[in-house]
Amino acid sequence: MAIQKIYGQWVDLHQREVYPAEVVVDGETGRINTLTPITKEDLPEGSEGYLMPGFVDAHVHVESSMLVPSEFARIAVLHGTVATVSDPHEIANVLGREGVEFMIENGKQVPFKFHFGAPSCVPATSFETAGAILDAEAVAGLLDHPDICYLAEMMNWPGVLHGDPEVLAKIKAAHDRGLPVDGHAPQLMGDDAVNYIRAGISTDHECVSSAEALNKIKHGMKVLIREGSAAKNFNALIPLMKSHPEALMFCSDDKHPDDLLRGHINLLVKRAVHEGYDLFDVLHAACVAPVKHYRLRVGLGRTGDFADFIRVRNLRDFDVVETYIQGECVARNGETLIKTPSVASPNAFQCDPVTPDDFRISGSGFDFPVIVAQDGELVTEQIRANLDTNAQGVQADSSRDILKIAVVNRYKPAPVFTSMIRGMGLKRGAIASTVAHDSHNIVAVGVDDESLAHAVNALVAAKGGISVFDGAQADVLPLPVAGLMSTDSCERVGAHYEQLDARAKELGSTLHAPFMTLSFMALLVIPSLKISDLGLFDGRQWKWVRQVTNESA
Repeated sequence: MAIQKIYGQWVDLHQREVYPAEVVVDGETGRINTLTPITKEDLPEGSEGYLMPGFVDAHVHVESSMLVPSEFARIAVLHGTVATVSDPHEIANVLGREGVEFMIENGKQVPFKFHFGAPSCVPATSFETAGAILDAEAVAGLLDHPDICYLAEMMNWPGVLHGDPEVLAKIKAAHDRGLPVDGHAPQLMGDDAVNYIRAGISTDHECVSSAEALNKIKHGMKVLIREGSAAKNFNALIPLMKSHPEALMFCSDDKHPDDLLRGHINLLVKRAVHEGYDLFDVLHAACVAPVKHYRLRVGLGRTGDFADFIRVRNLRDFDVVETYIQGECVARNGETLIKTPSVASPNAFQCDPVTPDDFRISGSGFDFPVIVAQDGELVTEQIRANLDTNAQGVQADSSRDILKIAVVNRYKPAPVFTSMIRGMGLKRGAIASTVAHDSHNIVAVGVDDESLAHAVNALVAAKGGISVFDGAQADVLPLPVAGLMSTDSCERVGAHYEQLDARAKELGSTLHAPFMTLSFMALLVIPSLKISDLGLFDGRQWKWVRQVTNESA
């Protein structure tokens, strides 16, 4: 590619000013040769709009989009995203290092800047069954990989606080290599938060209140304002943009395909600017802060930088007209210019079909522990309920929105663990998913044992995906890549996902994203009450409430 000249109003995030400019890009190096201020009169026709560095998602699990990295990139560039800080934790829990290397290699097939981390918690806890184990030696090996640039979220905060040798060895391995360590410490406050940060953990994307975020910023952390398909913390945290803009970044964490089609980090920038926050502070969080913190290979609009920038129509709505990555235009006027590469489908699935009897709960329904799901939150609450018991065991009660929730081990034949949940809202049928953070066993919610069996068996037959059983038939979105991702286009995956989302709501769910909420019910490291294939777990007390070997409440 030869030298090219690009013109527009340049948004200089370093000098905090906007001026007409000529940007000369060297096609051989993909870098900005010169960036020269010019007069408005010298702007050629067709150079309308504003040029600025591209957006960076400071923390995302690409797998949660149900798209492989190459397809994620094809859509993200439409919204001005040029790079991500990506934790391949999900596929690592299924396939170990093989899964991480799949993500890296697939991402390299397209012009987009993925920056992957070494997953720190595989499995996330010892209280669940995962498909792989990455111990301290394996993590150190990944940190030596030239395409790994940080230690991904350290979810095992109890291990940090209690000095677990394996946990500390992983953190030390990152520090020894000069790499940052991401945090994950929901609702951790006081001395515990201080000691967690002092272990050398530099970020947190799990803050749900300004008080929590301020406490962590005070002790040296960067806080990521998260707005994904399930967890939405923008409203709670965006006021910090006035007082602590230098400590903030934006992230999505988890973004379902239908949401990704509608927008990405650009939507957070638009919201923040519409709410009156300073343009340059907002763009610093969206573009500059992640690049500097993680030392990303992403240009920031200076001479000699990679030519990673976007053209937006205006500085209020941030409608993206063009996206350039190393001088190559990868999106223009709503059309992605990235071609679709061929994709492999690695997987791990050794689950047998189930029967309704597998979901029976023996023992008493008196004072039974119930998970309480909350719309738009990863955290849950818990209640105790008195439930009817008959010859088929403890019964769900859809009139009180107390349904059965079960986790089925996908990696080997094992007993099914079943408990109760409130907040999913189903009045009939069942929904199920192999997107079930973090170990990605099958998680299912239903009004009765028969419906649960149908929804789960649809996934067993597909070897992974999400399903809805409406009482008559099952509909499945297959996810053949590790039971997490499709090889299809975002448009088709998004359309099928929206169809299943609508069907789940027709069954009675009032949740904004029922499948995303369901996927986090097995995430034991987020309090308070969660479920795994081995039992019901209290994430605040860090102990079992019920176990698969002891079905009595």
